[in-house]
Amino acid sequence: MGFSRAIRAGNLVFVSGTVGRNADGDIVEGVYEQTRQIIENIRIALEQAGASLQDVVRTRVYVTNMDAWEEVARAHREAFGEVRPASSLVEVSRLATPEMLVELEADAVIEDQS
Repeated sequence: MGFSRAIRAGNLVFVSGTVGRNADGDIVEGVYEQTRQIIENIRIALEQAGASLQDVVRTRVYVTNMDAWEEVARAHREAFGEVRPASSLVEVSRLATPEMLVELEADAVIEDQS
């Protein structure tokens, strides 16, 4: 589609909307499982850009069913722990394919290492 998974601009890293595809390219089943896979995919993208989940300052979460917010929040909380990034949770009518239940974006700030 002509976009980057993640872009680093100075000490900022912006991770594009990410879905719950596993290493085989399949969408995992279930909202909680998709959210966990998404965060793992984001972790990998951040590391490739020189950042980590600990550097995330903001997430944007898109769900196709707001009734599943607790499952999304549980996976988010487990992954980010004490980091507690600013976050938005938005219900959308659909994502790219029907099996996609969640999509997540992340912004990170890499602290000066000097």
